Amino acid sequence: MTNQRLTYLALGDSYTIGEAVEVADRYPVQLVQLLAKEGISIESPEIIATTGWTTDELMKGIEQAQLSKTFDIVTLLIGVNNQYRKRSTQAYRSQFRRLLRIANKFAKGNRKHVFVLSIPDWGVTPFAQNRWDTHVIKEEINRFNEVNKDEALNYGVHYINITPTSYLAENDSTFIASDNLHFSGKMYEEWAKLALSAVRKELQ
Repeated sequence: MTNQRLTYLALGDSYTIGEAVEVADRYPVQLVQLLAKEGISIESPEIIATTGWTTDELMKGIEQAQLSKTFDIVTLLIGVNNQYRKRSTQAYRSQFRRLLRIANKFAKGNRKHVFVLSIPDWGVTPFAQNRWDTHVIKEEINRFNEVNKDEALNYGVHYINITPTSYLAENDSTFIASDNLHFSGKMYEEWAKLALSAVRKELQ
């Protein structure tokens, strides 16, 4: 265990900034709390994420943030809006590859301290079920996840598959946020728990 207070950068979109939930319910914040219970002290996460961002918009957001420091861990969860806006998986692959390099740079060049989370399936939400073919959403999300998993593993960073947790919401509305489109803090807790084991192993 370490008593050193570590630092954490979370990169992403609505799922990272926690659209429609309280700050304390965001998955990066919950991950910090879970790590604290394990004796690993981390400062409040620095978050670069905005609802609606695609991979290219995240890159622009990172550039505009002008961060000059590095971090002990970096998480990356991005791509749902690429799927939503019908962007190509080819462009996603190229931009995701660049984001991995950026994340690694922020993680002091330590690839084992970069953690990629898969894209959850928003097709389970009431918003999607009233408007879209959820089978198509699932198929497209799976294709984007094939890309980010392939790129993450080839680059040598951790890959955390949170997509199966999406389906907890199919029969339990408490996993859905009040806007009926995003996930609740209860769902983000599941993601934080999945990330915990990988992060804990690298930091202990």
